[in-house]
Amino acid sequence: MILPNHCRQKVIFFLIVFFVTGCGITQVASSPSIIPSTSKANPSVPSATIEPQSPADDLSSYAFPDAIDPMKQYLFYLHGKIIEDQGIPAVSADFGEYEYLEILEKLAIHGLVVISEQRSKNTDGVEYAKRVTEQIETLLGAGVAAKNITVVGASKGAAITIYVSHMLGNEQVNYVIMAICNPDNLDIFMQDEVFLHGNVLSIYDFTDELAGSCQELFSYSEVKGLSNYEEIVLHVGTGHGILYKPLDEWIIPVVKWAGRP
Repeated sequence: MILPNHCRQKVIFFLIVFFVTGCGITQVASSPSIIPSTSKANPSVPSATIEPQSPADDLSSYAFPDAIDPMKQYLFYLHGKIIEDQGIPAVSADFGEYEYLEILEKLAIHGLVVISEQRSKNTDGVEYAKRVTEQIETLLGAGVAAKNITVVGASKGAAITIYVSHMLGNEQVNYVIMAICNPDNLDIFMQDEVFLHGNVLSIYDFTDELAGSCQELFSYSEVKGLSNYEEIVLHVGTGHGILYKPLDEWIIPVVKWAGRP
């Protein structure tokens, strides 16, 4: 039996998330929820992607904007899976608290319009990538220059970011993929013919046992629309734990990649 392409992509994505076991990603055996909010009629409406939790109001300032200023720079931040599993706050026995709000605040102080939301538990990554892709298309349609749009993903968020890059196919949008590449994931991306497009920055810590270099995916994508790429290996020493805190070691390169001084 041959699966339709959209079904195959979902299966592939679940395998990728399974292999990256950090950020609470080991809990993917159960059937994930499907995000129903990819309607082209109004892609900016959060609808069912947000689970009601007490700190959710703190995220309201990071919702997709009702009014789009084409002169501003926009950054999407896609968190790791532990936020899906635990909500806010989320705490790892290995890495401590995932400082989600602090990360958003530190990105926003650099003059970027930061867009982020708490994904619901077991979010379907492929469907969520479609949602983000449609939101980017909304920004582009409102006159925002592609070079002024950046998508940053951490762990599972990085896997979603790779699918956004593939789906959107825009050669000028910026992407940052943090702590996602390992041999198993790279094989899956290439077997499913998932290509990177645009300007892509990879960041990981040298002690990360779950993720490493994305060079193989870069090479695979070069002839398919990958405009520019770079990889930064951090020497913080906390491995996957770099994703949990708004460290200057990765915040500053992300902000510069987004085109901010």
